[in-house]
Amino acid sequence: MKIENVETFLVDRFLIVRITTEDGIQGIGESTFWAFPKAAEEIIKGFTPDILGKDASDIDFIWNYLHRKFSFRGNAISAAISAIDIALWDIKGKKYQTPVWDLLGGKSRQKVRAISMGVNATSPEEAAKSAVQIKNQGFSALKFTSVPSDWWLKKHPDLIRGSIDLLESVRDAVGWDFDIGVEIHRNMLPAEAMVFAKNAEKYLPYFIEDPIAPDSLVAMGDLSEKLNVPLAVGERNTGIWEFREYAQVTKCHFFKPDVGLAGGITGLKKIAAIGESYHIRVAPHNFLGPVATAACIQLGIATPNWDVQEFTDETTGVRRAIVEEPVKISEGYFIPPEKPGIGVDFDEDSAKKYPFSQEGMPPPVREDGSIGLR
Repeated sequence: MKIENVETFLVDRFLIVRITTEDGIQGIGESTFWAFPKAAEEIIKGFTPDILGKDASDIDFIWNYLHRKFSFRGNAISAAISAIDIALWDIKGKKYQTPVWDLLGGKSRQKVRAISMGVNATSPEEAAKSAVQIKNQGFSALKFTSVPSDWWLKKHPDLIRGSIDLLESVRDAVGWDFDIGVEIHRNMLPAEAMVFAKNAEKYLPYFIEDPIAPDSLVAMGDLSEKLNVPLAVGERNTGIWEFREYAQVTKCHFFKPDVGLAGGITGLKKIAAIGESYHIRVAPHNFLGPVATAACIQLGIATPNWDVQEFTDETTGVRRAIVEEPVKISEGYFIPPEKPGIGVDFDEDSAKKYPFSQEGMPPPVREDGSIGLR
């Protein structure tokens, strides 16, 4: 089952890789380095001569071969390896005619709980309205950004009060039989995050995610010691080594690895095992394409400490175009596919309708001309 061909497809801001073996089996993967997808694509092309002719079954060997080829590290490299890894697992499942979750040890659960990210938080009123709609759709959890718009221009009291008002409105709307993940998007300084978290305690957030920039494990660890709410971190991190240190230094409660960035299925299975040894739950970062979602569901079914799975609507637009049929979701849960591999197939013809489009996200500029955190 030697690798014969490696192809990349830039679909809007999504990067898909397709690997074909000499006996015609094809597997697909996704890189989620969305800020610079062309960088990850070029690395995949650079890796291609290294993997052509290798046995597609030797997934862990190929992972380590690419990771150790040079001494360089970084998100673009890890994202390229992740996409290749997912595609190889897809191939292996198709070779043995079984879902990837079966190859990973079988079912730890029958379905995977979704956490919706569909809240419109432009105001407390809109946040409450969106939250009720999500609950009425059958979800039992949501995650939203509890930070006011133009947060970088707010004075300290307005930033904290505005953030708490959003959280309070959502809690009042959905009641107490519902989990609320609070996303800060790294938009606060440690002192601000500490005050916000203290005031957020009474609303019992399921977790507070990325309260400060992931620039320093020490800073995140110092903040964690001051929090009485669960901490979720890791969406920008890669590899088992970084997540081991997160567990040891930050004492976090949730890992947020991204399957298309942190090492693919191989990487996330190992990261989850580290988390399991610390009683840390895995609630993966996932806001890009349906291929990454499908890979996550395979892991979620087979991984004991997998928790909520981020959900972005994949029934319309470019997300719907990428695969022939996305993973099904019913009453707030993802239903694991029984198809071989990761369970979804690339729709090349439909994807062509969405040419590459580079994401633009300039950093926030404060009133004094300085750059805000993100």
